[in-house]
Amino acid sequence: MTIQTVILCGGLGTRLRPMTNKIPKPLALLNGKPFIYYILKQLKSQGIKRVLLLTGYLGNLLKKKVGNGKKFGLDISYSSGPVNWDTGRRLWESKKLIDKEFLLLYSDNFSCFNLNKIKKFHRKNGLSITLTVASKSPGNISISKKGIVKNFTIKRSAKNTLVEIGYMIIKKNNLFKEFKNKNCNLSEILRTLTKKKQISALKTEDSYYSISDKKRLKVAEKYLSPKKIILIDRDGVINFKAKKARYINFWSEFFFIPRTYNSLKKLSKKGFKFIIISNQAGIGRGETKLKNLKKIHVNMIKKFKLDGIKILKVYFCPHNWNDGCLCRKPKPGMLLKASKEFYFRLDKTFFIGDDPRDLSAANNANCNGILWQNNKKFPDIHDLVNKSLNSVDG
Repeated sequence: MTIQTVILCGGLGTRLRPMTNKIPKPLALLNGKPFIYYILKQLKSQGIKRVLLLTGYLGNLLKKKVGNGKKFGLDISYSSGPVNWDTGRRLWESKKLIDKEFLLLYSDNFSCFNLNKIKKFHRKNGLSITLTVASKSPGNISISKKGIVKNFTIKRSAKNTLVEIGYMIIKKNNLFKEFKNKNCNLSEILRTLTKKKQISALKTEDSYYSISDKKRLKVAEKYLSPKKIILIDRDGVINFKAKKARYINFWSEFFFIPRTYNSLKKLSKKGFKFIIISNQAGIGRGETKLKNLKKIHVNMIKKFKLDGIKILKVYFCPHNWNDGCLCRKPKPGMLLKASKEFYFRLDKTFFIGDDPRDLSAANNANCNGILWQNNKKFPDIHDLVNKSLNSVDG
């Protein structure tokens, strides 16, 4: 059974005025679409079916624009209240409509998330609430090594390096029994449950984006704008691999795989650009010189450019496999770094690799992985991409 999602949509959006003089904050336009549309489509992609919107300021306009959710493939209902209700009051007044366990979102934050990962983490800890938190300093949250929230403050402090961004799973009864006053802010309840060690937190390494003010809205709009970017592994996908336990150390040893090259040309004609994600442990092991690796990549990019293939950047991990870095696949560091630098959604992007570690890296980054190898069992890359596009559409 899929989890019900509840979204807090009652805020005044004062920092977005004059835009929010006539519309509620969730209807702020980004790339010509209301921000709430991006959230609802994201929920649909995670298999969620039922959504409850807790509205306040200009809630009638939000209800009119979003409707019953049919156009999103969702069942959307509403709980409306006066503008002056705080977040705790909105939850309290809608408790009869809320399931025993639910996912709670804010209507002004967006981040790639994996519902199954959050649910698994929540089940493992068995606490009242599981938050999703992101790195930010100063922050208002600190957690233990086991992911238990140790500190939750109103004001941000340099001692805390995390913030909660929504995407939280809540046990309804455990939440509402802490309400001493229904006219409260949700943060008050979260602080109370923190003191009782009843909140766990799953840290996302991905960025989160917000429309809480005009400056952040512009950044979120850039991030949410559609992009045709494909992430791709190097050795074994773009070029033939060296022999086992050996490395491509010179341009004279670098040979393109014709099938891949032709696929990238075809995809380029459709407007796709590429980012290369590659482990290069030869540097860490002292067998490959950095200057030679850079020369290979310069020549590779030049050759691609001659045929209209745009390589935005090459990310490589130079570390040995025992170094414990954050970038060597299957860790997601390079994918996350690329997303932050080029402002693209990993959940709308493919990472093509020839090794199970590539698929693991994609999964760890909430990206879509495609396994490909240069043999007849695998279709050409452009065919695999075209076939998979519908799965990330919208």
